[in-house]
Amino acid sequence: MAHPDFAAGPARVGVLGLARSGRAAARLALRQGREVFASDAGDTPELVAAAREIRALGGEAEVGAHTAARLGACDLIVVSPGIPPTAPILSDPALAGVPRVSELEFSYRALAGRVVAVTGTNGKSTTTALTSQLLAAAGIDAPAAGNIGSPLGEVALRAEQPAWVVVEASSFQLADVDAFAPAIGAVTNLSPDHLDRYPGVAAYYADKRNLFRNAGPDSRWILNAEDPDVLELAGDAAGERSFVRVESRPETPRERGAWLERNGQLVLRGERGEQQLVPQHELPLLGVHNVANALFAAVAADLVGAPLDAIRAGLRAARPLAHRLETVAVRDGVRWIDDSKATNVASARVAILSLPGPGIVLLGGVHKNEPYTALIPALRERARVVLAYGAAADLIEADLAGRVDVERPAGGFEDVLARAEELARPGDAVLLAPACSSYDMFRDYEERGERFARYARGERPA
Repeated sequence: MAHPDFAAGPARVGVLGLARSGRAAARLALRQGREVFASDAGDTPELVAAAREIRALGGEAEVGAHTAARLGACDLIVVSPGIPPTAPILSDPALAGVPRVSELEFSYRALAGRVVAVTGTNGKSTTTALTSQLLAAAGIDAPAAGNIGSPLGEVALRAEQPAWVVVEASSFQLADVDAFAPAIGAVTNLSPDHLDRYPGVAAYYADKRNLFRNAGPDSRWILNAEDPDVLELAGDAAGERSFVRVESRPETPRERGAWLERNGQLVLRGERGEQQLVPQHELPLLGVHNVANALFAAVAADLVGAPLDAIRAGLRAARPLAHRLETVAVRDGVRWIDDSKATNVASARVAILSLPGPGIVLLGGVHKNEPYTALIPALRERARVVLAYGAAADLIEADLAGRVDVERPAGGFEDVLARAEELARPGDAVLLAPACSSYDMFRDYEERGERFARYARGERPA
C-alpha cells in the first residue's frame, strides 16, 4: 500500500522542474486529486509541451520563469533532480516556510511495492539495470526507475504497480527525502563528484548518507567492502549487511555477499549458503568494475528471492547500457568505445583501465572541479594519446602536459573524432571517456555519445 501519510498529504503541490521527473510528479499529484502548480525557468519545446500537458490534465504550469509567490502559496514543493540547491528560486523568501521534498521522496510515498535503491558515485546505472534484468530473468517484474529508465513517479502512476522497483538514487534525489526507506539499499563506491554543484565532498557524501536515514532491523544493505568511504557512510545503520569484494576475500565464513575468486569465478554467499555464479570470462561486460556491478546485482536479486539459475542466466545475458563502455563499432581493426556517461575523473579512470588494447582517449567538456592528474597512471598504462577538447581543454592539457601525450585538435567535435580516426591503428581502441559534463557542446551526455557512435559507424553529417 502507499505510504500512510500520503492520502492526508498536501492539497496544493508546487513542482519545480518540468523535465521527465517533474512532469511525472505533477501528473502523480493530479492523479491523487491535488492542486498543482508546476514551474520551470526554461522554455525549450519539450518544456512547453510538458506545461501544455499539465494544463490539459487540470493543473497550472509556467515556463520561462518562476513565480515565487505562486510557489510560496503551495503546501509542499517537489524539487526535480535537475534543480541545483543553489538555484535562486529555492532561496527566495516567499518559499521560506514551505516544506520541500525530492521527486524521489514524493513518488515513493505513492508506491505500493518495495524498493531496491542503488546509489554511489559510479556504477549506479549498470547495477540498477542489471538487477532489474536478473529479476526479469526470474519472472519478477521489477522495473528500473529513477535516474535510469522511467521516473519513479511514472511507476507510481501504473494501474497495477509492481511488487518491486529498482531505483537508481542520485545524491540530488536523496537530498530532500523524509520517509524514503528502501527494503534493500546498495552503495557501489564513493569518490569526489558534482563539485560544480556541491561546496565540497562532505556535502556530496551527506546527501548520499540519506539512503540510511530510515534504516531499521529489516533493512538489507549491500556495501562495497573495499571502499572505506562506503563503510563510513553506512556507519552503524540498522539492518543486515552483505559485502561485495573484487580484490579481497570474505573476512569470516559467516560474511554474506559476493566476491571474485582468484580463479576468476564469481561467488555468492547468502541464505542458501555459498554458490558459484559464473566465471568472469562468461560475463559479457568490459572491465573489472563491471564484475563489481554484476556482484552487486546478484546479491540484490538473491535478497529479493530470485532463483540461482535465473541469476546465472541473467549474468550471462548481460549487455552494457548505452554510453557506458559500449562498443559501438569496429572498423578497420579499430574498436570505438562510447563511455560518454564517464562524466567524472573516477569513472574515466575505470574506463581507461578497461581498454582491451592501446587507446586514443577523448577527454573534455565542462570542468567539474577535479584534477585530471589522477588519470596519469591509467593513461600511461593504456593510452597512446589523449585528445583534449571543449571548455576544459586548457585545464586537461595543463594537468597532463609533459607526462602524457596530449593533442588539442582545432574545430568542433567531429574534428576531434576525425583526428582520432587518423591516429588509430589496427588493434587500437578509440575511447570517449570525457571526465567532464557535456553542456558546453551538447544537450546531455546521451547526445554526446550518440554523435560519437554515428561517427564511429561511418555516418558522417551531411
